[in-house]
Amino acid sequence: MNPLYRNDPPGSFPASYYAATAELGPERPALQTDITVDIAVIGGGFTGLSTALHAAEKGFSVAVLEAHRVGFGASGRNGGQAGTGWNMDQRDLAKALGADDARKLWDITVEAKALTRDLVAKHAPEATFKPGVLHGHWSKSGAEDARVYGDWLQEHYDYPSEYLDSDAFQSICHSPVYAGGLLDHDAGHLHPLRYVLGLGRAAEAAGAQIFERTEATGVNGTVVETTGGTVTAKHVVIAGNGYLPDLADDISARVMPINSFIAATEPLGDRANDVLSQDIAVADDKFVVNYYRLSEDKRLLFGGRESYSIGFPTDINTALVKRMEHLFPQLKGVGIDYSWGGTLGITMTRLPMVRRIGPSTIAAAGFSGHGVAITGLVGKIIAEAIAGHEARFDLLGKLPVSRFPGGKHARAPLLTLAMTWYALRDRLGI
Repeated sequence: MNPLYRNDPPGSFPASYYAATAELGPERPALQTDITVDIAVIGGGFTGLSTALHAAEKGFSVAVLEAHRVGFGASGRNGGQAGTGWNMDQRDLAKALGADDARKLWDITVEAKALTRDLVAKHAPEATFKPGVLHGHWSKSGAEDARVYGDWLQEHYDYPSEYLDSDAFQSICHSPVYAGGLLDHDAGHLHPLRYVLGLGRAAEAAGAQIFERTEATGVNGTVVETTGGTVTAKHVVIAGNGYLPDLADDISARVMPINSFIAATEPLGDRANDVLSQDIAVADDKFVVNYYRLSEDKRLLFGGRESYSIGFPTDINTALVKRMEHLFPQLKGVGIDYSWGGTLGITMTRLPMVRRIGPSTIAAAGFSGHGVAITGLVGKIIAEAIAGHEARFDLLGKLPVSRFPGGKHARAPLLTLAMTWYALRDRLGI
């Protein structure tokens, strides 16, 4: 069974803190006939809805096909952190692609944050974009590498970040484990479900049609087959990310679903200042990354465990809370009001796959846990490409995304072995 139906009832949002604090609205009708449009978009998350919004604003007719509800997948469940850059050191990206293309790709991520702030302000002010993401490093050598990297970004890209030594870091993030890190004031965090729901409303207001409970079951050239009818389109955009069924072999061979989990504590009140003294988000350099921030009602939203099977574990909390209490011993015994999981798409290089996979078909997937900001701009760039302006789309296509060893059939066991090893390295401190 694919991730669309393995862990959640059809058409239902998970019982998350986000779903409990968002206006979900009524369910949209499913597709029940055959239609013809300019653009068919598969997936009602950040990427698909941004594509629909920006394409509709250009005058294209657009149909969005969502198997469940808008924001059902990773876009409505994630950690809410809108960061800068790619899941690759810019110095390494410059070696791989050349300094000029690497700089242009960096600038795209900076623009992506600005677009996210703009989209939130226009279409989802209740999502409340707040500035500041702190990147923590567990070792002194890792912290020193971060300082050098911050200096390099300032020198080569004129991009400012603030290096914090262990004392300065722990004055903001009251965890004893960190040796230092970089504070990115231009990055930020938001309520992701409120944001994606706002994108859906904006896309409809611009003229796009959205069909919920409408699973795409096949793509044959310019025809998308669904559970309720067909969509004939001049262009097809496959934007299902980790929840994507096997609609295209080239995507399946390069993008693999994995699961990540988040817990929301009870409201901490004044105790929140014992965790974070500033309203910023934090992520660290563990292979199985810990990521967390405070909610508007002073809960700690803590993510920090993964699983590599399609199914969620029966017990989400034990391993997740153990990680949280290791970072914050002062929270030992705190109540957990919500915990939930979600499926994301990862690639071998942790860089997104944005490219044409056929004369009329575009794939956008594999954002690898780094998609809150960049997905919005990717959607805009896809709309540009469909309108005939392909320079930035072609630049995104240069991001190296190799096939998993063994292709779609052997990728899961091989990746599970590799990730289990790296997770063990985390625990052993290697």
